[in-house]
Amino acid sequence: MSDEDEFRRVRFFGPNDLATGWFVQRAADLAEQFAPENPPTGAIDILELHNVQQYLEHGFLPVAYGEEQRALMKTRIPQIRGAVARFFSSVDDKNVATVIKDAAEGGHDYHGDLLELLGRNKAYERCAAATVLPALSAAGVHLGDILGCKKLVQAYDAEVRTELLNSLRSAEHVISKLLQDDVRDNIYLPRSFTPEDSRALLEQYIDGEDANLNYVGLIASAKETPAVGIDARLKLRAKRRGEELNVKLFKDNDGMRTGCEVSIADQEEPASAELDKSDGLVCRYTYSRRWLEETCDNPSILNNFIHLFGFVDRNVLLALPSYPASLSTMERSIGMPGRTDYKIGTVFRMTDASSLLQTRMYHDFLKTKDVDLERVISWFFEEYLVDEFQAENFSFTPSDAGASHLQKVRHMFAEMESVASQFSLFARDGELDRELLSMGSEQVRYREMSSLLEGKYLYSTETDEITSILNLLFSDQASVNYISEELQGDNGAMLLLNNNVTYDDFHDFQKPAIDHLIKLGIVDNDGNRVQLVNVEQYLILSDLFNTQCANYFHLSDRGRAVADAMVSRGWVERRSSLLSEAEGEYFNYFLNAVYFSNGPEFRNKYLHGSQVNTKGDDAHFYTYIIALRLTVALVIKINDEFCLAAAEKAT
Repeated sequence: MSDEDEFRRVRFFGPNDLATGWFVQRAADLAEQFAPENPPTGAIDILELHNVQQYLEHGFLPVAYGEEQRALMKTRIPQIRGAVARFFSSVDDKNVATVIKDAAEGGHDYHGDLLELLGRNKAYERCAAATVLPALSAAGVHLGDILGCKKLVQAYDAEVRTELLNSLRSAEHVISKLLQDDVRDNIYLPRSFTPEDSRALLEQYIDGEDANLNYVGLIASAKETPAVGIDARLKLRAKRRGEELNVKLFKDNDGMRTGCEVSIADQEEPASAELDKSDGLVCRYTYSRRWLEETCDNPSILNNFIHLFGFVDRNVLLALPSYPASLSTMERSIGMPGRTDYKIGTVFRMTDASSLLQTRMYHDFLKTKDVDLERVISWFFEEYLVDEFQAENFSFTPSDAGASHLQKVRHMFAEMESVASQFSLFARDGELDRELLSMGSEQVRYREMSSLLEGKYLYSTETDEITSILNLLFSDQASVNYISEELQGDNGAMLLLNNNVTYDDFHDFQKPAIDHLIKLGIVDNDGNRVQLVNVEQYLILSDLFNTQCANYFHLSDRGRAVADAMVSRGWVERRSSLLSEAEGEYFNYFLNAVYFSNGPEFRNKYLHGSQVNTKGDDAHFYTYIIALRLTVALVIKINDEFCLAAAEKAT
């Protein structure tokens, strides 16, 4: 067999894989040449024929084929399937090693097919593990391939368990199976593989020389799961080992300089920003000294977090959470996120750093003006809500002036949880009964805090129509983003908004997607230009993609009519809570382990007295600023809720 022939062996990668088209002609040729009465006798030829069968089943045939040829190809499907089944049904202890060796000529691409077909035709029941497993190993079939075959693992349970325990690198398969999110291939573990086995293997892997930082990190950030041998001790062991590996990784690699700088300057504009690319990526924010000095009253201080620092967008949705839309293509495709991780990327890290520095800078500036940010928060709950909305009995007690940062952090988290409970009770009952409040002891679930408004947020449903609309308009990987160098956009919506695009400008392969959007009433073709139907619909769709929801009560009357129509079509649904789901997840990430296992759990650690206190009181100042930022964000959301509820009541 020549190298060219081997390279051109048919491989079916799936109906949506671009590589599938490369083999259409060869698959058709082999199907035409197939003689049911004289099928191939070699394993490699049979495996290729199995892949040809899948081309025929999915209708992937040369465009030039007529109806007669297509009909002939359909008759080949059961014939080929029967030939493949007869071949693998004849495999037994005597010939299995030869079959496996022959199949190895197809390289790694055919390993999965080989294992699947042996299992489908009950070869593992006829052949001993002592024969099959060494033959697979000699043929280059790795343990990862074996663990992807459920029937093999079930048939050779004890032997596969032994293979797992005899190789430290096999721990990576266990970690992927138990802890990693979005694992592409199935992984099956033997039923005899116990939590004790898992614990022992993971311990050895963590301490081993070949430990991979990504896998060690998955253990460190996992939830405690006794059923798979993961507890606090193992997580701490992985955390410390991860720190060692991280230091080693960057020992001879300085990396790229990134970060944020925040300062006060003598400038006319209230705020300015620039991105310095001269030595890495550094965002610089400067704020007008005069503006800050002239806005030291309580309402203006809180408004500065909204309008000056940009804590929220135009719909008062927090800019602070990690939204999936902000993850780059590379961030979505590389890395090894854990199943219970809060997914973060560069945008979140930059926003987190800048908002933390803004809060720190403003806290320090206000101190020079004898203004305590905690007392501004207290004014909001104890005076402003009463004066503006007649919402009585709210309270927020500032920390003592002489308290240590450790004491302030503990106090802030307790007070933040208290005002969250106060608002939830007020939203449910229409009043705040302090005695009833004192009887509650449950931890606040920020994603489930009550709202004053019915159906406050619009969320996308999982229907195919809205999913396809959001993908085509806003995904950077959609098929309609690029027509030519002159006609392109970051996404489909930007292409249409920033260019005069006619229907004929689109390539033939793009037109079905445009037809789909036209049919659904998202875009319109008037003969001169393809464009979005209306602004209100676009803004709602944009919010659904970028912030995972839209605020119904910040929409115009026309916008609400569009939203109602989208609800009727089953594209969106309305749900109520103070915080959107993404905002609630943001709070939970920082405060507790309710949903995520990779967060700092500040609330739990400080209120339970389990925080690390080895670096002195100054180490707690960082957490104190985070507590201030979270509390201010909560104040902004509560204020918006009261304002919207009052406006709705007045109409």
